[in-house]
Amino acid sequence: MALLNFGFKDVPAVEVNPQVETFMKDFSIEVMPRTAEKVEDFRDFLPGATRVYVAHIEGTPIEDMVATAKRLAAEGYDVMPHFPARIIKDEATLRNWIAMYQGEADVEQALILAGGVTTPHGDYHSSMQLLESGAFGDAGFKRLHVAGHPEGNKDIDPDGAMTNVDAALRWKQAFSDTSDAKMAIATQFCFEAKPVIDWANDLAANGITLPIHIGVAGPAKLQTLIKFSIACGVGASLRVLQRRAKDLTKLLLPFSPNEFLAELAAHKAQNPQLKISHVHFFPLGGIKTNAKWAIENGGSSAVPVSQS
Repeated sequence: MALLNFGFKDVPAVEVNPQVETFMKDFSIEVMPRTAEKVEDFRDFLPGATRVYVAHIEGTPIEDMVATAKRLAAEGYDVMPHFPARIIKDEATLRNWIAMYQGEADVEQALILAGGVTTPHGDYHSSMQLLESGAFGDAGFKRLHVAGHPEGNKDIDPDGAMTNVDAALRWKQAFSDTSDAKMAIATQFCFEAKPVIDWANDLAANGITLPIHIGVAGPAKLQTLIKFSIACGVGASLRVLQRRAKDLTKLLLPFSPNEFLAELAAHKAQNPQLKISHVHFFPLGGIKTNAKWAIENGGSSAVPVSQS
């Protein structure tokens, strides 16, 4: 283990877990236009060519999304905007968005998802419809990610089962066999390693071999994580937070992903065939807070551009 802090005065030197350092290589992170505005220069916080997802929340103007993508691309990052099916009116709108992203920011990758909207704004209600449109293939997109739900999704399977979620992933696996784009699964954030490992192994056993980019909640107040977990439908692993909430001595302390990532990294080191290939951070406690945690714990995998 190495002692590293890469010159950040407010980031203490700590022992870096070499398994976590390896596991975090080429991690990605998610931003929104309004949160990106709070970061003066991403090069002070993220390694070069980090994949940055730009989350498209209902009500966000496409112009703001494209402007954020353009800014990130100019700073040297691989931009992957969200394309939420349920807020895209029709195919003409979809193709216009793609053209705007490509014209302004040279975007060639996307996260395709249904989107957390109850009533669709137009023709689309699922990510599969966006893929079937052929719009991304026509635009020459090189990478397409789709959503994964290790603990299920009540919007897709109201009964709490995994029937529809699993069927959708089987369809996307088959689609990947016909697509020129590289495809992967980007998951919702989780807090407990064993259910995630079991889910990944079950997928592989059932012929779903797309690489998995596991969602990880960045450091945040416990109350913040519980709020987002309930809103996003995180299921079984929410109990990790609930147990911690019962300990009043920990209630006000930030919750970090150290244990979760250490367990996943150790399992990956012992089982290299595990399809979990990357870490994807949801910076629920703020982008800078997440980035500083990564710098402190990720060693060479998290050195920001300004310190490299």
